[in-house]
Amino acid sequence: MAKYLMLKHYRGAPAGVNDVPMDQWTQDEISDHIQYMNDFATRLEATGEYVDGQALSPEGTFVRFDGEGRPPLTDGPFAETKDLIAGWMAIDVDTYDRALELAAELSAAPGAGGRPIHEWLELRPFLTEPPTITE
Repeated sequence: MAKYLMLKHYRGAPAGVNDVPMDQWTQDEISDHIQYMNDFATRLEATGEYVDGQALSPEGTFVRFDGEGRPPLTDGPFAETKDLIAGWMAIDVDTYDRALELAAELSAAPGAGGRPIHEWLELRPFLTEPPTITE
């Protein structure tokens, strides 16, 4: 089994894709989207492939060490930026192909009008330690 992180990116979508911003969805559309995500996670819990997941608030702060002991803070990310991480889900699957299959399915979560949003997902394997060689 290998663990993967699926980062949910909120991005402007290409023409022809359901790109209605979430702040313009009806309450029912938001509820349907959240229900899809919960049902997806529940199904993966049953197969043992779900590890964890969480939606993220659009508010945040960028922080980095400045070499002087004071972390400079920068406002952002901002919801109106072209790329915002909206949430994440960690999975533990047998193959890379299975990880791709699940990421594609998650990308089809419903949005405005119940149409799939074709959300960008970044699929990243967890970094593992190299095998220990003993002789």
